[in-house]
Amino acid sequence: MKKLKLGLIVGITAVLSIVSFNFTDGYFEHSKNIDIFTTLYGKLNIYYVDDTQPGKLMKTGIDAMLKSLDPYTVYYPESDIEDYRFMTTGQYGGIGSLITKKDSFVVISEPYEGFAAHKGGLIAGDVIIEVDGKSTLNKTTSELSKILKGEPGTSLTMKIKRPGTEEILIKEIVREEVTLDAVPYFGMMDNNVGYIKLNTFTETASRDVKAAFNTLKDSLGMETLVFDLRGNGGGLLNEAVEIVNIFIEKGQEVVTTKGKITDWNKIYNTRNTPLDTKIPLIVLIDPYSASASEIVAGTLQDLDRAVIIGQNSFGKGLVQQTMPLSYNSKLKVTVAKYYTPSGRCIQRLDYADKDEKGKAKKVADSLITQYETKNGRPVFDGEGITPDLEIEVADSPQIIGSLFRNTVFFDYATKYRLDHETIVLAKKFSLSIEEYAAFVEYTKSIDFEHETQTEHILVGLKEVAELEKCTEATMKQIEELEKQLATEKDNDIIKHEKILELILRNEIVSRYYYQTGRIEAKLADDNEMKKAVEVLANMQLYDSILAGTSESKED
Repeated sequence: MKKLKLGLIVGITAVLSIVSFNFTDGYFEHSKNIDIFTTLYGKLNIYYVDDTQPGKLMKTGIDAMLKSLDPYTVYYPESDIEDYRFMTTGQYGGIGSLITKKDSFVVISEPYEGFAAHKGGLIAGDVIIEVDGKSTLNKTTSELSKILKGEPGTSLTMKIKRPGTEEILIKEIVREEVTLDAVPYFGMMDNNVGYIKLNTFTETASRDVKAAFNTLKDSLGMETLVFDLRGNGGGLLNEAVEIVNIFIEKGQEVVTTKGKITDWNKIYNTRNTPLDTKIPLIVLIDPYSASASEIVAGTLQDLDRAVIIGQNSFGKGLVQQTMPLSYNSKLKVTVAKYYTPSGRCIQRLDYADKDEKGKAKKVADSLITQYETKNGRPVFDGEGITPDLEIEVADSPQIIGSLFRNTVFFDYATKYRLDHETIVLAKKFSLSIEEYAAFVEYTKSIDFEHETQTEHILVGLKEVAELEKCTEATMKQIEELEKQLATEKDNDIIKHEKILELILRNEIVSRYYYQTGRIEAKLADDNEMKKAVEVLANMQLYDSILAGTSESKED
């Protein structure tokens, strides 16, 4: 009996040893490296010659570690929880304004309409000199943002320098709960076409889209819809599913997630009665449409429920989950990949395969796989969402970058606002010939850097010519070319008047009508929107695209 018992114990021990070997080995590696890290961190804090600022040192180490994985796995210390809350809810405590760096100070770039900064009389262009008696000289936007954010109901005193005035203004601002609308604008276009702009997939996204849809359909006579996801970087997966459900019947698979841990292997189906499964629908995307935006666009494309128009999307097919850590901190970690109903994962970069510089490589062309939509149209994985109708975007002239870098559009719009108390409605506003001429004169009166590519090459050519001691005649020709290029460069603002006027118009409109005005002004001359309205006016073309019989792929 004793021998039997001994044999049984030995047998069980052997089995457990085999089963637990990998676990023990992994646990040892984990424990060993944690011990090394803890010891190193302790030694640094004790012996390093200067103050290491332990919290900052630890965050630097954590950030570097997570950066080696992918850009979406992020650590949020307690001090950054407001940023996390804003990301998921669209809410935060603060003054309600965009800010930007200009020279040595931070300036108000756009107050949010109806919130504390706006109600307190701050306007775009205001230079923040002091907050609560402390100078803001050389503060970064991140540093000042943390100062301006805070518990709703608390107040702060801001010393402001307003362009065009010599007086220093004192503003008492009471922080409040700032909630940014997921749907900043919706309205009616021509021919009973409805339009909904969705900026982000926060907790209220589907509710806001449904409310906008019902208003457009029930009160404003919408017969077709353009759903704009351009510039929308995503957000909550569940909200993407709910938004697809607006247009798709209950019980339809929307997206599947698959991860290393089986808990993340899930199928997300529509759960509610849809609002409208028949209304002709177009979705607008661009290279900045990512994640949840791509789930919506990709699913509606796979199910042949919408025509997708715009440019190839970002290509983020990864899912993140937020987990609580000690001391009120959080970890947002990539836990799975997602797959649209056709079976494709649109992830463009492989973060497990990086080059010698640590940059993730694109999925190789040889690994791209073709899938099919419900109607048999070809779609592909590994490359984002390819629109059914691709709208080519022209290369921007270099003068645009120069004007943005030197805040010329921003500064002139500030000047315009101080000189003009009111303007016409955003959708009707444009600059007259005389007003654009005044802008041209303004650019001549200021000193801003603008180097063309041709000029850059010529500088290099001149340096080489001097080094090689070229003839005087050659050097003279180069100098003549420099003068000619300088003249042409001065004419860039006139040569590219159409696109520059659009940008300037948008910036000026924001001074009076804020974000809503920006959207309305842009829609007045929007190539993707024009194409969407054109397709919706031609149901034969719309149906043929979804059936896969249309020959039109590009515009």
